[in-house]
Amino acid sequence: MGDQRDWLDRLDRRARLRKRAGLSRQLTARGPLGKRPDADVIDLAGNDYLGLARHPDVVAAAAKALDNYGLGATGSRLVRGSTDEHANLEAALGALLQQPAALVYSSGYLANLGAIRAVARPRGVILIDAHAHASLVDGARLTGLTTEVVAHLDVAAFAAKLAEFGERGALVVTESIFSVDGDLAPLRALHAITRAAGAVLLVDDAHALGVLGSNGAGAVVDAGLAGEPDVVVTTTLSKSVGAAGGVVAGAASLIGHLVDTGRTFIYDTALPPSVAAGALAGVELLRDAKALRATLHARAALAAQTLRTAGLGVSDPAGGVISIAAPDAATALVWATACRDRGVAVGCFRPPSTPDPRSRLRLTINAGISSSDFERALDVVMATAP
Repeated sequence: MGDQRDWLDRLDRRARLRKRAGLSRQLTARGPLGKRPDADVIDLAGNDYLGLARHPDVVAAAAKALDNYGLGATGSRLVRGSTDEHANLEAALGALLQQPAALVYSSGYLANLGAIRAVARPRGVILIDAHAHASLVDGARLTGLTTEVVAHLDVAAFAAKLAEFGERGALVVTESIFSVDGDLAPLRALHAITRAAGAVLLVDDAHALGVLGSNGAGAVVDAGLAGEPDVVVTTTLSKSVGAAGGVVAGAASLIGHLVDTGRTFIYDTALPPSVAAGALAGVELLRDAKALRATLHARAALAAQTLRTAGLGVSDPAGGVISIAAPDAATALVWATACRDRGVAVGCFRPPSTPDPRSRLRLTINAGISSSDFERALDVVMATAP
């Protein structure tokens, strides 16, 4: 019996070590707005940058599709899961991102895994920014190819690696706005060296979609790289769009290849039609959401300036992500809990969710909350700071 429990005892020991290091995690359920005391916190933790998740048009579109199709997609996209809602959403995304074609996945994580597997060349090499999202890191690892982690935002370091490995066929992988510190990759410079080496650039535009560009089309469009044959875009529908799901956008031949061979697309149950319909409504809204984008950028600048004046270590936000340095993981957790106890939800990022050993609080700007609530939230973050 003892031998049969060894593996569980091992997990218990690891859990105790994580708790001692301040790295335990806990699921905290929230209720509908106004239904529970803990449901009405000021949200600076979620990714609903433009406040579209509860927009009447988004909710109505999802409700109509729910009535038409039922709750689930009932199958994978290639079996029974594709609907008009999926096709309409993909057409709208291709147009917004200025790409020949787009393919919708049930999550951004699966989209990244699928895209990297499809684009990486046999016996090639993957060069990935040191701060890239876990889904990009996992996608690179799962290919089994040589993967080189490159210093964050260091174009010269990428160029040196391309010179070293370029003849093997390289894939350069980066986020646009990085999910932890909120800084922006030098996409034009990265594309220039990638093209010169005959490589491909894959950009995860999740935190820039809806946030950058005159119509919210994201960082790739804003950098003038949309539609380039050596650029692949992935993004999510779970942030500015206010929905859920992932996207790969690029050449029509790439999308065809993913439909034919992409395991994370072929063998996954499709995004529910109601979510696809709500996402389409969100995409249509964010095109014309100039005032919301202006509010988001103004609030990000105000937050960075206010928190920095208070003596906190704050990142320079390119979009809606603001990172605040914490002394250590345990202190970050205490700080985030204190904010929550005073009615403000903030992100608490500790290893391994950070790209380095440092812990942070992460604020994600929400243009959908009132100015008074936003300013009160900043006051709480400063008042509870260690």
